[in-house]
This record gives sequence, structure tokens and C-alpha cells, in this order.
Amino acid sequence: MTETDFFLSDFNTSKASIGSVTWKTPSNIALVKYWGKQEPQIPENTSISFTLDACFTLTTLEYKLKNLTVTERSRSDNDENEISTPLNHQDYSFEIYFEGEKKDDFKPKIQKFFERIVQYVPFLKAYDFVIKSRNSFPHSSGIASSASGMSALALCIVSLERSLSGVEMTEEYFNKKASFLARLGSGSACRSIEGELIVWGNHTKIKGSSNLFGVKFPYKVHENFKNYHDTILLVDEGEKQVSSTVGHQLMYNHPFAQQRFQQANDNISKISEVLQNGNLKQFVEIVESEALSLHAMMMTSNPYFILMKPNTLKIINKIWEYRGVTKSNICFTLDAGANVHVLFPEAEKETVNNFIINELIQFCQENHYICDRIGHGAKRLSNI
Repeated sequence: MTETDFFLSDFNTSKASIGSVTWKTPSNIALVKYWGKQEPQIPENTSISFTLDACFTLTTLEYKLKNLTVTERSRSDNDENEISTPLNHQDYSFEIYFEGEKKDDFKPKIQKFFERIVQYVPFLKAYDFVIKSRNSFPHSSGIASSASGMSALALCIVSLERSLSGVEMTEEYFNKKASFLARLGSGSACRSIEGELIVWGNHTKIKGSSNLFGVKFPYKVHENFKNYHDTILLVDEGEKQVSSTVGHQLMYNHPFAQQRFQQANDNISKISEVLQNGNLKQFVEIVESEALSLHAMMMTSNPYFILMKPNTLKIINKIWEYRGVTKSNICFTLDAGANVHVLFPEAEKETVNNFIINELIQFCQENHYICDRIGHGAKRLSNI
């Protein structure tokens, strides 16, 4: 599919003049990292991620046609052929509430998102929107809040499109368009529409892969990776030192950028085989190498940043010590922050959980951590 497949030409705003829609959308954790992009939100390398379950964003999009009076509202409910308001509004109209509080500082990002996607969903300017969102995890602390947040908003918008469109929309097209739009808000958001393993970025070894949207890993996954666990150790629940957007920009003219992109694409080939053959030892090697490579890029950029905290390193060393003694398949990965994602197979759930409680949570901020596992993707909680 190409960009032209996502243009909307046949729609009628009178079919949905006022209402709301709610989506619960998970975050994701990349196993092979995406770091560096071209415009418009095209990845420099392919990535693959586990979709999470307990870490999610809950977003409600309330919508009302602009200048819609009570009389017009009643009339539009009874006359599907009448368009209640013209599509010539110059400005986007929206308010944002996060965790129950009005967040005007979020507006520039949403404004930019709307500007990027309006050519694909031209009804945006016809509505007044209220966006209400909350996370099940700390915002901007190294868990992919933009991934779950932007994907939830994209799903709400495509749900509205489905109500307005004169063309039947299949579930496959719905998911691809939601992923396509989400990508234009936050690259990793395109990997939060479905589960359990999602690939984003063209790659010769991944059938159907695309730079434009995420796709489900197309091959049979070995039983070793079913119900995989991710316990997230919250080392630092504060704001990240540097945003992901700035981090990606640091890859421009980075002295090791091209080598990094090649490394990531090579690791996609390797992890694709591992996910099919069940080699947990090689999985550990790839995932940890990817995590450290991501942080190495930040430490060698200009300007440079160290996103890990002392307790991040203590946790990593504890995991290495434990694995050396027990031969466990526990491993870690990191997003662009200090928090540690501890990954382990279902078969080791009891022993690794005991290790985490007894040895690792002491390094978390106020002993906070989140027990998560692979999830199955976003869920709609209300209908338009």
C-alpha cells in the first residue's frame, strides 16, 4: 500500500454530528530499536516490538460539528444526505485534558499531528474536539507514552472516519490506516495498534513490511515467546532529560549513524529467525545489545546525553550476575530513559519474579515497578 490508499474522498459529516469514542491502546517495547528518521516520519531502520498490556493510554475523543445548533443537530440526525457544516474552516478546534487537567502545553504536538494527517482525514476542520486522556504509567519517563497516546488518538479519528465514510472499511484497512496516521504523530505509535509482535520499516526478510505502518510479525512464533513477561522497573519517574524527538534529530550527522542503521537491520534478520526457532540465548544477546546501542548513540551524539541513572547500571549488573549463576533467560532492554524493562519467558515466571522482588526493586524510585506482559493490541471501549 502507498500513501494514496489512505486518502478519504467520500464522507458525510451529517452521519456523525456529535458524540464520542474511546480507545484503550497499549504502549510497546522495541526489541530492535528505531532511532533516526526522515520526513515524514520514515524510519532509518526497521524495528520490531512487543506490544504490552498493562501499560496503556485511555483516550476519549469527543466531537461536535462546528457551529452546530440544536435545530441543526436534530435535522442532521434525521437526514443523512445533509451536510450540517461546510468544510472550509481554517483552524483546528480542540482542547486537551490529561489525567483530568487541561494541558495547553500538549497542544503544539497535536496541532502538528493534525496538520500532517488532515489530507488523509479532511473532516478534521469541521469539528470541535475535546481530547481526554490518561496513562496507566508515568508520563515521559522512558515508557513509550507517545506511542500509546498517539495511537489511541489515531484510532479514535479512524473510528470517526468509519462513521462518516460512504465506503465499507475492513478491519485490515482500519488497522493499517490507524497505524499510518499514528506514525505521523509519533513513529513508534504505529506499533501500538495490534499485537503481539509488530514490525515497522521495510525489510527484505519480513514479508509485507512497510515504512508507512506497522505490520504483525508474519511468521509462526516459537512457544518460548508466548506470554512473554516484561516487568518495568521505574528507576526514575520524572521527566526525561531529552525528548525522543530531539534524540532522533541527533542522528543527523551522527558519526556512527550509518553503522547503527546497518546493525539494526542485521539484527532484524537475526531476531526474525530467533523468534521462529526459539533460541532464547541468542534473543538475550540481540535484545541487550540493541538496548546498549541505543544509549551509546545518545552518549556519542552532539550534544551528548547520558539517560541511564546509577541505579539503572546496578540493575543491569544484578541481572548479569543472576543470569551467570542460574543460567536464566532473563534479560533487560531500555527505552530512551532510565527505566529498565526486565524480559523473561513464561516458564521462568515464578523464579524471576522472586529475584525481582528480592534483588531489584530496591533500586526503583519508591520501590515502584509494573508487572506487564505481551498484549494483543488496542481495544475500543465505546462505539460511535
